Amino acid sequence: MIHIKNSTFNILNKVKNLKYRIVIDSLIVGILVGLVIVLNRFLASELGKLFMSLYKFAKSHVYSIPFVFLILAILGYFVAKLSKKEPMISGSGIPQVEGTLIRKLNMNWLRVLTYKFIGGVACLGAGLSVGREGPSVQMGACIGQGVSSKLNKLDYEEKYLITSGASAGLSAAFNAPLSGVMFALEEAHKNFSPLVLLSAMVASLSADFISKGFFGIIPSLEFSKLAIMPLKYYWVLIFLGVMVGISGVIFNTGILKTQSIFKNSKMKIEYKIIIPFLLAGLIGIISPILLGGGHELIMSLKGMNFTITTLLIFLFIKFIFTFISFGSGVPGGIFFPLLVLGALVGNIVGLIGVNYLGIPNEYLMNFVVLAMAGHFAASVKAPITGILLISEMTGTFEHLLPLAMVVIIAQLTSDLLNANPIYEELLDRILHKQEKGNTEISTSSKTLLEIGIELDSFIEGKYIKEINWPKNALVVSITRGNKEILPKGNTKIHVGDYMVVMTDESASSEVLEDISKLSRSSKTKNS
Repeated sequence: MIHIKNSTFNILNKVKNLKYRIVIDSLIVGILVGLVIVLNRFLASELGKLFMSLYKFAKSHVYSIPFVFLILAILGYFVAKLSKKEPMISGSGIPQVEGTLIRKLNMNWLRVLTYKFIGGVACLGAGLSVGREGPSVQMGACIGQGVSSKLNKLDYEEKYLITSGASAGLSAAFNAPLSGVMFALEEAHKNFSPLVLLSAMVASLSADFISKGFFGIIPSLEFSKLAIMPLKYYWVLIFLGVMVGISGVIFNTGILKTQSIFKNSKMKIEYKIIIPFLLAGLIGIISPILLGGGHELIMSLKGMNFTITTLLIFLFIKFIFTFISFGSGVPGGIFFPLLVLGALVGNIVGLIGVNYLGIPNEYLMNFVVLAMAGHFAASVKAPITGILLISEMTGTFEHLLPLAMVVIIAQLTSDLLNANPIYEELLDRILHKQEKGNTEISTSSKTLLEIGIELDSFIEGKYIKEINWPKNALVVSITRGNKEILPKGNTKIHVGDYMVVMTDESASSEVLEDISKLSRSSKTKNS
């Protein structure tokens, strides 16, 4: 029986006025995501306060320590059961969203949303070294998918709403709407489609409005006004960028290696996930400042005057704690721990600059802020998102030049050391576990794919009739600026065009991959 919803006629008919429908739908998604993430942040914060009190009590009452570890073991066992029932909640959630967008993974949106919410709150509350941003992105994407399902949207419309939800999730998690939008374009969708930009912007801003309504109009990392570093000291930023780039490579390597160790272990998943919970208890009793994603640790750097030795110890413990937390498969992100590790590296380099290289002490915190953006770029390979994220989180846009300088040097260092983007590596690992049958859909259903044409791509400057298109793929529209062109065989493809291609849902992931290879720059493909 033919699927009327995704029939060729229905798809082409619904393309009309898509822009206006997307705005309304994205607004709904953004509001819902904002409410869910606000509740998630509130519960995680309250549970975190409870566990911090518990660790503090255990430190001064030794007899209670076994009781604390028993609670952590039970909580870890509970989270493991959730991960066992729904493997898609394990880890960050960002690779899973990217896999869904390229049609290679399927999410049961309601189950993933519910389990990720509960599991994420448990991990953050207990103090594991994970972030809230990955779960927020995945939960946002689930809400976008759920809205699409409830409103009976077409397959290609669902893709926009998933992207909008992911953007809104990051925005609400960090009070950073521009970063949410850029993340959707640069990392999740990997192109600058006008429709993606519009839908992500609406959802991100509405989620940020909801979040700020509950938590206030303050930056996520509220630093006092940073002094503007004179150009004569910029030479030190080269050293900072290189060190942060190396640290980013260590981070990626450690995450992947630890994940492999846990994967190859014969332990049951319950025991694997209990390990980081018990480690959180140990660290919480000995040095609670190292618990959680690391917000308190970052904020303490501006007033505690740690020595280089202390910072090196913190850096080592935080690396190991993050590797074990994420490698075990708990539902938690690497975003915030990644920023914290960058901040520690930046503080160490800053102290070296102040103590030995003649840099005035008033610029010490600049190194911390700049290094966070550089560390993010070295690991994730999303430099624009990194610059915007740190600017929004710290509440200052006065340091774009040094930020860009450190980000570029850090990413180049990472590239020279052959480090791949961490989320792409994690997605590849997830896809290796998937059976092809899990993503098959009836071939009678159609869907639309949107692909941007990059400079120096294979099909740039060619006529449609000259290109060997994938089987079952039909170019139905080309958007060039504000014009929409109905393509013919003698229509020439220009750089910057956005092609809309119709294909079978069952073949959409393969068609998207094949046409993306044709439309991407040769430099992009070789990088």
